[in-house]
Amino acid sequence: VSGVAFWPLDPRADEVRLEDIAHSLSLLCRFGGHCSTFYSVAEHSVHVARLCSPEAALWGLLHDASEAYVVDLPKPLKRMLPDYSVIEDGVMLAIADHFGLNPIMPEEVKRWDAAMLRCEADHLLGDPPMPWHEAGIQPAPVALNCWLPNRARLEFLDPFSRPTAPGRGRCAF
Repeated sequence: VSGVAFWPLDPRADEVRLEDIAHSLSLLCRFGGHCSTFYSVAEHSVHVARLCSPEAALWGLLHDASEAYVVDLPKPLKRMLPDYSVIEDGVMLAIADHFGLNPIMPEEVKRWDAAMLRCEADHLLGDPPMPWHEAGIQPAPVALNCWLPNRARLEFLDPFSRPTAPGRGRCAF
């Protein structure tokens, strides 16, 4: 949407744009679109960020940012495409570099991401034909809003627009 060229097979931090990430994730539907109503990756990311500690919030917001450049694949399919994961990891490294993040995602973000997955599945999917949740994962205590894309984009960008957001790549939750 910014018009900046981005090459997923040769990702560069200086080509990453927050507005491109927010726009794309606001239009990407979770679960490959197989949910009862539209629910964006951007809204998912905002919820994860809000659940995280302030130190991990930016990672929480951006944990799926690579999907803006390489789309969101359902986990069962992603596991069968190891080359996809290599590409996605490279894009994520460029994003982490752009925002000044440690390239290793905090465990806290992974835990809240899994809890959100459970919450979303419980509310947006029908009964699964077989169990697929990781044992012991409790759903996150979040009310899903199912924002329309424009609202999801604005909520995603909001922490960067606050006066308390210090410097490039910092967000304030």
